[in-house]
Amino acid sequence: MDLAGGLLTAFGLAASAGLNAYIPLLIVALLGRFTTWFTLNSPWDALSSWWVIGALALLTLIEFFADKAPAVNHANDVIQTFVRPAAGAVLFAASAGAVSNINPIVAMVAGLLVAGGVHTVKAAAVRPVVTATTGGLGNLPVSLAEDVAAVFISIAAIVVPVVIAAILIVMTSLFVWWLWRGANTVPRSST
Repeated sequence: MDLAGGLLTAFGLAASAGLNAYIPLLIVALLGRFTTWFTLNSPWDALSSWWVIGALALLTLIEFFADKAPAVNHANDVIQTFVRPAAGAVLFAASAGAVSNINPIVAMVAGLLVAGGVHTVKAAAVRPVVTATTGGLGNLPVSLAEDVAAVFISIAAIVVPVVIAAILIVMTSLFVWWLWRGANTVPRSST
């Protein structure tokens, strides 16, 4: 993997962690353990130990079900405000460290910001709107879509990193459009 591909992988995995902390960590751990698609250098190779894989599988299941319950999902998002950025930091540093000499602190800060940004948009902008407009009924399909997106983005980030660049551009464009649309649909008083 070259430097550009490694950085795209790092950004993709960190963004995926913003949706679900444990899915990309589990995918990286499993791929690091069983394939040559993803190489984990020390100290990140600890992710591919059986203990860590087991813990990540358990945490993935817990978050999967916690995120589907209408009242529990908001408490889960509060807890995940700390977990998802940390997972993004680990994933970015583990990915970027495999292909470059990026300072681990810089890599971790970049991952923290990417995952934290995605999580903030999800938890503070998207989910409250879904809950308010659907009376909580939309949370289950949205949560399932987020999990599918986390799996897809994680695998694509590793297998075809250039896809991540396209996904990030589309997601950023949609978010900017959404902000612009919201700013331009503010009711104006008639005089």
